[in-house]
Amino acid sequence: MEQDNLPGTRFVLETSPRIPARLSRLEELANNLWYSWDRPARTLFARLHPHLWDMVGANPIRFLRRVSEHRLTDAAQDQAFLTAYNRVLSAYDTYHAPAQRKLHQLADNDLVAYFCAEFGFHESFPIYSGGLGILAGDYCKAASDIGLPFVGVGLLYRQGYFTQQINREGRQIAINADSDFDELPVHPALDASGQEICVQVELERRVVHVKVWWARIGNLKIYLLDTDLEENPMEDREITHRLYGGGRKIRIEQEIVLGVGGVRALHRLGLKPTVWHINEGHAAFLILERVRDMVRRHSLDFSSAWEAVAANTVFTTHTPVPAGHDHFPRDMMVANFPGLLEDLNIDAGQLLALGNDPGEGDTEFNMTALAIRGSRLQNGVSRIHRDVSAQICAGFWPGIPVFENPMSYVTNAVHVPTFLAREWMDLFDRFIGGEWRNRLSDQPFWEAVHDIPDHLYWSVRQSLKSQMLVAVRERVTSQHYRNLGNDAHLDRILKHADLHDPNVLTIGFARRFATYKRADLLFTNLDWLRQILLDPERPVLFIFAGKAHPADQPGQDIIRRIHDIAGLPEFQDKILLLENYDMGLARRLVAGVDVWLNTPLYPMEASGTSGMKAGINGTLNLSVLDGWWGEGYDGKNGWAIRPAPDYLEESQRSQEDARTLYEIIQDQVVPLYYDRSKYGYSPGWIAKSKRSMTSTLTQFNTGRMIDEYQQRFYLPAIRQGLAYQQDQYAQARSLAIWKERIYRCWSKVSLKRLDVPPKRMVFGSKMHIQVAAQLDGLSPQDVRVELLLNRSAGKHGGKPGQVNFVFDTASLLENGTEHLYTLDLDPGVCGQLDYRIRVYPCHSLLTHPLEMGLITWL
Repeated sequence: MEQDNLPGTRFVLETSPRIPARLSRLEELANNLWYSWDRPARTLFARLHPHLWDMVGANPIRFLRRVSEHRLTDAAQDQAFLTAYNRVLSAYDTYHAPAQRKLHQLADNDLVAYFCAEFGFHESFPIYSGGLGILAGDYCKAASDIGLPFVGVGLLYRQGYFTQQINREGRQIAINADSDFDELPVHPALDASGQEICVQVELERRVVHVKVWWARIGNLKIYLLDTDLEENPMEDREITHRLYGGGRKIRIEQEIVLGVGGVRALHRLGLKPTVWHINEGHAAFLILERVRDMVRRHSLDFSSAWEAVAANTVFTTHTPVPAGHDHFPRDMMVANFPGLLEDLNIDAGQLLALGNDPGEGDTEFNMTALAIRGSRLQNGVSRIHRDVSAQICAGFWPGIPVFENPMSYVTNAVHVPTFLAREWMDLFDRFIGGEWRNRLSDQPFWEAVHDIPDHLYWSVRQSLKSQMLVAVRERVTSQHYRNLGNDAHLDRILKHADLHDPNVLTIGFARRFATYKRADLLFTNLDWLRQILLDPERPVLFIFAGKAHPADQPGQDIIRRIHDIAGLPEFQDKILLLENYDMGLARRLVAGVDVWLNTPLYPMEASGTSGMKAGINGTLNLSVLDGWWGEGYDGKNGWAIRPAPDYLEESQRSQEDARTLYEIIQDQVVPLYYDRSKYGYSPGWIAKSKRSMTSTLTQFNTGRMIDEYQQRFYLPAIRQGLAYQQDQYAQARSLAIWKERIYRCWSKVSLKRLDVPPKRMVFGSKMHIQVAAQLDGLSPQDVRVELLLNRSAGKHGGKPGQVNFVFDTASLLENGTEHLYTLDLDPGVCGQLDYRIRVYPCHSLLTHPLEMGLITWL
């Protein structure tokens, strides 16, 4: 159920206060999203008028437009406020000082352009829906922290993700309201003459005007595109109106505006990226626009331009299932790109082939297929997700063993200053020194956390839990009265749910309510759940929160089921369902609950970051071993649900996983939490909590993540992009011609063994192997012949840990058509060995040795 707040139903009487000179930089603070990860800055605004700060959703611009002038005047005379104000300004100026900015590995003239359909910086800037956007926001913050030359490119939505209400029947009501851009930290981008920058994008032979805005994120800017302009007809004004809104027609138009319009916006701004990073397939149309630009500006043919563009393009996929990738009807693609065919001198078939998914055939245009073909560096977002993505995308590299194909991974992470509670920061400053901020990945350094006295550590945990419980009480009360509940029932819930007692074990589950996340797994066996929840000596409280997409009826059904079970007499004070989960509530929950529950169906969790946010705050994760937890769990920092075998039916897998969940909670979690010493806390719990904090902080901070992207993706992309540009893109032209020749000849390439393979070898001896290669006109320098040795070779010759031996080229055989390749194999190991021999294209300009996906096995 969706509702829209209609325009004209309300108005705001603004005071437009005159800010005293002594507080003149409040507006500067309000217009830099640095405040989104600096709690003292947000607290500064809240001190002026706490109730108003809450009423405006912690939006500092909206706050300054409404706060009374006399409060600002009084604050300018309040020495305590001025001290806090100056302290915030000092931190702000230090952060933005030039000396703090060169902590990266790129050159000054490099620039990373990071395209994403959503960015989640703070709840006051609602242009995000969930994990993808918050990850993108955290990544931008990390880029700002190190002064990386970086710009973000996205869309500026009037309606970000909806506000959620849950009614008396447990039905989700999605309320959409337009944002007032005057109350967001965005500004029109201007050209050198001071005129607002607009670009034009063609859609179905009509021109759409796109305005470019910018927002400051610490040391960097993101540029946001907006079609809600008077010069556009209403249907085009609607394109960027709502995040992920409408049907496929709106989606393809949004993605064209993002990809094509984003490239044109950067050109108008005079920016010249040396790395183009596509964060999920929504922005993949930027590849087509860049190719068109290469053809126009540098007179390249299509194939050469394609190689030049792909060379410095990075693609990150976040989707663990094929159905999750955007795809569009072929006729819709052709209709939206008529001019492109002429510009690139290609036909519709060639265009559509760029989006063909090898696993689906020529059905629809797949955005992930376009992104993979148009990039040379691809990655998933966790180790497990890499394997899933490599399998999903295996058809792009046919014949290549899945573990060898070019798909790599960088595990996601969280921005520690955003999600680590201030109380922990103060404790770290006191016990391990302020240098911790610059040593987040230094594991030996963080061992000092274990030396923090347990009683002080527990005191911080309980303080954060108490703050969380206050926030929960407020949410529960607001929901109850809005749904016309009575006072007696509310009092019963608040009293018996122990929302005033931080000594009750509290388990949280908060995330998007998609079916694969199995928010209702806990309710598989209600009798067993009653045993856990109805123990008066060891009470347990569960808190649920999250939104389902308005079009996801099964997800909304899960919300209704949780609501119904939470309403049962025996559970009404043991299970709470909170509405309107957002970043503000998330910060409270991840820092305040004792256990963070995550129960996805393996391997459907690409990464997940909410558990990381919990872990850095000392909250213990209880999760299926999927996504990031497959790397994060070490046996001492939480609990793991080892997934049921995937050969079982999904219902059976859920039954098995639910049983494991109940056993862990009943036999391990509850006993450990209530195993308290005379001081009122569990030493074993605290030891586990400290381990959770240190292991998560050091491994899953965005500093580590952005370092990996620099080393393994950005620097290679920059080197390759620059190399391809030399001598009017001579290398791009050369590689394109070489690839066309390889594709033309490869079907006739074959291998033949000339020697007789021995059954046994003596350790230390060598096997002399001779292979004849039919290359069909290719030269020996065009290919590489390899032997893959392994103790247990797979179907196509190996598995991770294999050893590769390269053959030497000897001569052309007497028949004049085959080349002799030889190898003196010294295995260097004993036992039963398997090996396979293969040939594949080889060129020094290839990014990945197997990127062409061509291979012939003997």
